[in-house]
Amino acid sequence: MLCVGILFNFQFSIFNSAHAQSPLSDSAAAYVLTCGPGNDFYTTFGHSAIRICDPARGIDLVYNYGTFDFDTPHFYWKFMRGQLDYQLGRTSMNLFVDTYTREGRFVTQQRLHFDARQTANLYLLLEQNYLPEYRCYRYDFFRDNCATRVRDMVAMALGKGDTVLGSDWQAEPRSYRRLVSDNLKGTLEWWRLGIDMLFGLPADHRATDMERMFLPLEMRDIYAATLWRGDCGNANIAAPSEQLLPETRQPLAASFPPVVAFALLLVLVAVMTWKGWYRPWMDRVLFVLAGVVGLFLIFMWVGTDHYCTQWNLNILWANPLLILVAIRLERSPRWSLWLLDACFAVAAVWVLWCGLSPAILLLILTLALRTSVHLFRR
Repeated sequence: MLCVGILFNFQFSIFNSAHAQSPLSDSAAAYVLTCGPGNDFYTTFGHSAIRICDPARGIDLVYNYGTFDFDTPHFYWKFMRGQLDYQLGRTSMNLFVDTYTREGRFVTQQRLHFDARQTANLYLLLEQNYLPEYRCYRYDFFRDNCATRVRDMVAMALGKGDTVLGSDWQAEPRSYRRLVSDNLKGTLEWWRLGIDMLFGLPADHRATDMERMFLPLEMRDIYAATLWRGDCGNANIAAPSEQLLPETRQPLAASFPPVVAFALLLVLVAVMTWKGWYRPWMDRVLFVLAGVVGLFLIFMWVGTDHYCTQWNLNILWANPLLILVAIRLERSPRWSLWLLDACFAVAAVWVLWCGLSPAILLLILTLALRTSVHLFRR
């Protein structure tokens, strides 16, 4: 957010000089570009960028906040800890379109209903933000990403005298988690499971219209329905989307549902328990794996800068106490087993209340079955 804050301090001087010393002609136009999802996980949610087009001045540039440097020292460690800086990239419209043509992803554009002053404001803000000292920013999946940067720049370019009136956008209220999950259902169910394990309570916040715009496709639809009042009266911020590229990629095949895999695991454990075929080493493996997951979730909570992984109640079922129980197993104190079963019950309620992947509930039931067996055999 530092870059946006610095730019905010510059914008008033930019606005005052934009009309008198505009680098654009009066026929220049600004667009929000929305790109469809790709077949790689990191492209699942699409992408957003800003296009500035001024044929009279030979300008047709795309400003893209989704770039990063793979040569950054300790790249993967910084990415895991939420300390990787993304940066603003600038390229020609032709090169931008060529990239998405090769990937088979659709591209749409919406012309912003900006006058010449506002278009110049946006262009100058982007050029200022492209300076080396301002172009980098600390990425946050929900609060500061390639789409929210576009949203914020558009809002700043509107100017102090322009008022956003509101939106006739009609959509079911949803949490961050639900918005993400809806993009993963069917083809990326295992990724959905992993994300539901990784996200904590911040992901269950019900997103406002502004907050929903962290997803490019949501932003596209909201812009088309949002009104603002400017010098020329009331108007939509952006026109309806116009397709520049069709989608030609091969759709992903539906994945094997994790809910089926964990249902089979639960049935297998239940039958083996009933028949007396279950062996102590199986509990040790099951409990240690769940406990290690819990240790990783604690690290993501307290050892990283990720907003969305804090206050993760999944550690109630992926409980590190399970590792100690696995070590002692038959000699584990009864209080530890009672405590684990209580944690499982609370975790199950949270999973149902927040609509997490049903596979997590089945895993909780599997763990609870085995701890209960040890508890009531004492």
